[in-house]
Amino acid sequence: MQLTSYSDYSLRVLIYLAVRATERATIEEIAATYGISKGHLMKVVHKLGLAGYVKTVRGRSGGLRLALAPEQIRVGEVIRHTEATMALVECFNPQGRCRIEAACGLRLILKEAFGAFLRTLDSYTLADVIAHRREALSRALAS
Repeated sequence: MQLTSYSDYSLRVLIYLAVRATERATIEEIAATYGISKGHLMKVVHKLGLAGYVKTVRGRSGGLRLALAPEQIRVGEVIRHTEATMALVECFNPQGRCRIEAACGLRLILKEAFGAFLRTLDSYTLADVIAHRREALSRALAS
């Protein structure tokens, strides 16, 4: 399974905000830190806001911050919100047209594996991602 850059960037934004929890961040500084297009990051942050993960504060001292505690943000849930489709292969897609779907056992195996993948991601929170690495992440994000 390969996640889209949209999910990758979403997780990076959440990590950035979790590490810098006492400060408000801007899209500009996050984009510069990761070398990501500001325009693309604006879309990512907007969707994270709609999903209730990020809160935007307008005004002179505005910026971004987490809307939830890192302990409340499950990695698997973020992936479900940011991936446009969870169809690993054609037969997972309702409009799929695989000729051997009715007779093939691969779908069940992949479904089981994908379920295990999501269960593993669901077992971790954003707090787990930054735990024991906060100082190293803070240094990495500052450079």
